[in-house]
Amino acid sequence: MRWNAGKVQEISDSLIVEEALELRLADKTLAVLMRTPGNDVELVRGLLWAEGVTRGQEGPAAQLNCDGPNAIVLHMDPELVKERWSERDIVTSSACGVCGAAAIARLEELATPVLSDLQWSVGKVCAAPRRMRDEQKLFSESGAVHGAALFDSSGELVQCREDVGRHNAVDKLIGWALGESLLPLSDFVLVVSSRLSYEIVQKAICAGIPIVLGVSAPSSLAVDMAEQWRVTLAGFVRGQGFNVYSHAYRIVS
Repeated sequence: MRWNAGKVQEISDSLIVEEALELRLADKTLAVLMRTPGNDVELVRGLLWAEGVTRGQEGPAAQLNCDGPNAIVLHMDPELVKERWSERDIVTSSACGVCGAAAIARLEELATPVLSDLQWSVGKVCAAPRRMRDEQKLFSESGAVHGAALFDSSGELVQCREDVGRHNAVDKLIGWALGESLLPLSDFVLVVSSRLSYEIVQKAICAGIPIVLGVSAPSSLAVDMAEQWRVTLAGFVRGQGFNVYSHAYRIVS
């Protein structure tokens, strides 16, 4: 029932699907992710890369198999997985990402400062969210998903992913890039339709992305991480304006 300006009418509406995806290792449940179904292998591949479970060539090479519509099986040495992905909550919410899963100190082990000569013009920065919005088909239908998109150095949108969880959308995107053997993404820009949390910045750092743009605000921790690991972070990218919080030299007039 839709209420509007004192009038009520019965309508049909579209709702985005949110379902649990079980990640298994051998016969054990490794994690449960709440996500929008679709691109599930990319989601898991990107998550494992960001958390340091797969490193180097293990990222694209780690074997992941679907076991029904809501389960992914990881084929990897259980002892190696335990060593790299130890003691964490099993159930993961789409709202918070893998909360506490990767301590900020672990970035010292997983990543190096992002080195890139990429620069983007003010015009490209302002146009990117609108261009991503044009590709967000699920958002157009439901209004209930986040988007993440990769743009190349010329400002062209390369790939877009959507999910009910903003971190999931980024994991799907990076998982796609791993499958295409594009990492490190030192010549690409990440655009997200959400606030800029430290988890999103962490994932960008692990993927080697030099510029991250968001339509909303960053957290103080996200800015601190971006400054330390040489990521250009810009928020409130709306219309003809935005704020740059770190390494502003990559944005040129």
